[in-house]
Amino acid sequence: MSTDTLDIAKIRSDFPILSEVVYDKPLAYFDNAATSQKPQVVIDAISNYYTHINSNIHRGVHYLSQRATDAFEETRKKVQKHINAEHIHEVIFTKGTTDGINLVASSFGQNFIGEGEEVIISNMEHHSNIVPWQLICAQRGAQLKVIPITDQGELDMDTFRKLLNKNTALVAINHISNSLGTVNPVKEIVEAAHEVGTAVLIDGAQSAPHMPIDMQDIGADFYTFSAHKMCGPTGLGVLYGREEWLEKMPPYQGGGEMIKEVFLDHSTWADLPYKFEAGTPNISEVVVFGHALDYLNGIGWDVIQEREQALLHYATEKLKQIEGLKIYGEARNKASVISFLLEGIHPYDTGMVLDKLGVAVRTGHHCTQPVMDRFEIPGTVRASFAFYNTEEEIDRLIEGLKRVKTMFA
Repeated sequence: MSTDTLDIAKIRSDFPILSEVVYDKPLAYFDNAATSQKPQVVIDAISNYYTHINSNIHRGVHYLSQRATDAFEETRKKVQKHINAEHIHEVIFTKGTTDGINLVASSFGQNFIGEGEEVIISNMEHHSNIVPWQLICAQRGAQLKVIPITDQGELDMDTFRKLLNKNTALVAINHISNSLGTVNPVKEIVEAAHEVGTAVLIDGAQSAPHMPIDMQDIGADFYTFSAHKMCGPTGLGVLYGREEWLEKMPPYQGGGEMIKEVFLDHSTWADLPYKFEAGTPNISEVVVFGHALDYLNGIGWDVIQEREQALLHYATEKLKQIEGLKIYGEARNKASVISFLLEGIHPYDTGMVLDKLGVAVRTGHHCTQPVMDRFEIPGTVRASFAFYNTEEEIDRLIEGLKRVKTMFA
């Protein structure tokens, strides 16, 4: 399939919620960076699981348990293929991106970040990729270093290279900024870090839903993302970890499933990936996520990326024609996220008026308060696009913004 043959009407019909009416207006959903909508095939898969498959996994010998286990592990295979991981046991299911980062911060951090060492993050990180490193640095007596960003919203790579040294234990960076849309040069960052023996974690929450991801090409030691931003269910994420690190890291949580043997005075750990999957997992969500990946693969990742870039370009050109509107984040390489402000109008006021017109956007600091401090603003209005959005919906956003300007003039 190509964008030339992409049937947007057919795709939109796959998503029941896109037909919703809010305040007597058809819904235009531009909050995809927060969570994506779900196609009917995913919705049906939830019901099908609980109707025909529901059972606990791995331990049972009965039919339903084996069927649930097979479906669960089939999704792990699909994820491995999606991210091109070398080994299937490098795929760990978590509660989400935040959980994956905390797993690494706890397990890697407690054992491989020492007193006086350094962790490097950037000024554009989501709070989920800031706070865990603040906590572990405080516990371990390490220092947190920050890569600044330019006025265009790009990483200052010269400063990054100056910060990076043999005392750097870890670099934790996002692949795509959720508030600026910047696509960071993660492969270049990984290569530079590995030259000085530093491990790298990539927050892929905003990249995995929008582009092909290749672990063997990027070369990161850890990569984490969430299912709910990929047309899948909430409460589920993936942590990719390089085998050599996962083998050396201790468990993040203790309990059932993650053990090999338990005695009253000691325990031994299960093999990967189960060492990091304590307790009964989100079985239904994992199984359903496999259907979401099938759906996205059916469209094609190159097609998704091309379609969303077209929407980004269309919206950017339209927004720039509105007098008094400023876009924050004008990197040369961007994903389908636009943050902006109307001069003299608070982002919450803009968002509330747009909502009454049926246009859903996100307002505030988007869990990136340091970004807002960098640009000396209270927050932004953020419109984030998915492949199922249309130019006609963007036109409604533009007309809505013009109405906002008239109301607050």
